[in-house]
Amino acid sequence: MKKDQAIFLIVLSIIGDVLSIAVGLILAHWVRFQSGIIPFKESWWTSGGGQKFIPLSSYSSLVVVGTVLLLCTFLITGLYNYNVLIKLRSIIFLVTRGVALWFVVYLGLSLAVNFNPPISRIYATLSAIFAWFSVLIWRFLYVRLIKALGLASLFTERVAFYGWSAAACRLVESLNRDIGNFYSIVGVILDSPQSATSIPTTLLPILGDSSNLSEILRSQRISILVKSDGEANVDYLIAISNLCDREMVQFKIIPTRLHSMIAGLHLDTISDVPVLGVVDGPLIRPLNRIVKRSVDIIGSMVGLIISAPLLCVFGALVHLESPGPIIYRQTRIGRCGKSFQILKIRSMRIDAEAQGGAQWAKKNDDRRLKIGEIMRATNLDEVPQFWNVLKGDMSLVGPRPERPELISKFQYEIPHYNARHTVKPGMTGWAQVNGLRGDTDLTERIRYDLYYIEKWTFLGDFWIMLKTFHSRQNAY
Repeated sequence: MKKDQAIFLIVLSIIGDVLSIAVGLILAHWVRFQSGIIPFKESWWTSGGGQKFIPLSSYSSLVVVGTVLLLCTFLITGLYNYNVLIKLRSIIFLVTRGVALWFVVYLGLSLAVNFNPPISRIYATLSAIFAWFSVLIWRFLYVRLIKALGLASLFTERVAFYGWSAAACRLVESLNRDIGNFYSIVGVILDSPQSATSIPTTLLPILGDSSNLSEILRSQRISILVKSDGEANVDYLIAISNLCDREMVQFKIIPTRLHSMIAGLHLDTISDVPVLGVVDGPLIRPLNRIVKRSVDIIGSMVGLIISAPLLCVFGALVHLESPGPIIYRQTRIGRCGKSFQILKIRSMRIDAEAQGGAQWAKKNDDRRLKIGEIMRATNLDEVPQFWNVLKGDMSLVGPRPERPELISKFQYEIPHYNARHTVKPGMTGWAQVNGLRGDTDLTERIRYDLYYIEKWTFLGDFWIMLKTFHSRQNAY
């Protein structure tokens, strides 16, 4: 298998990481104790007792312990998985998370174990910074080398679809958007003659039909077979799965109507009987909610201070173009169905909904003010919502809140729509930074919202906030 052939690249990445970490820790020692850049003095931040020179030989054991500990942290965070090795975005995320966790553990270890000499806290801080930079520089060069030598193909899975559906089409589109993925879509195998008419043959070739499935899997060197409709007969799916087992091919099924029901299911036991059940999502856990709320409070306070001049400038421009209220208040639905007044800088005429009622903004919307067009394209009309975040009605990141008039309609038309109300709505969100805002596909938007709720991470929120600054798709 390709993964077996590529294992030496994993080993090489580990060796490079060990050397990079050691370089970072040694460089931190030089800066702290030998460079003279940082003065020595008695303080709570220096546990070295004010000693002016500690040779590297005295710190060698701490360098070794720190290197091994950070390597173990990288193993725990999944940095050495096959599907991560050449994806720079994932590498940056996992290295950052690993170093942050390592820093806490390393300092904790200094309190629990009586090292001689003790670990300087300044040294630990510098070690985290230099190790982070050192590993990322090495990984960047490593990824470039792998791609330059054409070795990236060792990590590529050849994917074929068995049958076709709208869900399969969405998966293909998602893979095409994800430039750094490890999947090569080979084509489609017909499960019935009728499905041939719905397949975009200009993009995906038809490899054959179910009558010679085994031969196709072997000749096309398929590593993953994806069944496009999980609602087929159970015996039929088992037969395909058994065939894939014989051909050493992974068998996957795209859930359709049952997507929200099976998402988040985990195997558990009741009196030694295995059962499937839904476990609490990350944002239900108290610690995660405390962390997210703390970030919201700090972020909203900083946001209010920074955006105050913008509010004054754009507020004045709005008033000059269209005399009337500068701040626009609108009822939205938040967590657990609770209503609140969302705040915006007014970007449309005062009578924008006098005739049409509640409706989304659309491209070239003639209700917009001239300055409103600029604000909506740059999300500047949303800055007053920092106050909503500070009050606790909203979060910095989450599903965008909707109006009750629209929700009363959507909750009956869109399956699992109200699942997005299990968390606080956000100023920005995973769906929005992927262009799903305004008058776009609601089903797709809900899918992105549910993915965010199920897969929430602390660093993921920061990634979404960074993407918000350059996300302009469908912002009108």
